Amino acid sequence: MISTKNLAALPEPAALQPICRAMAVLDAINSPDWEYRYHSYDPAWGENEAVFQLNTGEGDEMLILFRPEGCCINGYVDTYAQPNKAEVTQGLPAAFEEFVFGEPVSSIGTTFCLWYTPAQGWQTGAIDKGADDGSEEMLYLLDARPESYVEWANEYFVEDTGRPLLDVADVARVYQGEALTRDVVQRLNPELEQEDLEQLAAELQEIGYPYSFGK
Repeated sequence: MISTKNLAALPEPAALQPICRAMAVLDAINSPDWEYRYHSYDPAWGENEAVFQLNTGEGDEMLILFRPEGCCINGYVDTYAQPNKAEVTQGLPAAFEEFVFGEPVSSIGTTFCLWYTPAQGWQTGAIDKGADDGSEEMLYLLDARPESYVEWANEYFVEDTGRPLLDVADVARVYQGEALTRDVVQRLNPELEQEDLEQLAAELQEIGYPYSFGK
């Protein structure tokens, strides 16, 4: 499993960023109501910056920053004690300091932090190898496997709704960045109404994901 103790399993940013975008798109399809989404993606968070957010709505939160210099991940899991931030960010590149020590990360908190640069790959600061930091439970969906998202989403969005279970092939299309069609969207969530599709189209434009819904 991906964690701060197993960074080799985490995709490089070039592969990770499309995964993050896909998860935000899939959440938008599965839940027109923002309140029930876990994942969001802002491609224009700052100048030359994009951010992916995982927010459980129960206090646990993860932000992933993508910059030309690389990528930085800050996670906070409410059930774990916060370590010394100076230690877990030891060696943090200057390009990520404003993100990690500024807002909203400072207010959210930090139980784990890791970063990627082309020269060094994935790294983390000084961590207690014997202590849990919540990274495994926050990072596992980033394994690039559509099956992982399907398993999670079927339990979170679909179970007990009467909707058909999500199909791995349709989710894989989003992971691969294929343009969304009305047919695929309605297979993923048959409960979407026309106004939901219009809202989704607007969100896809903001996210920068291709679509062609037609009539």
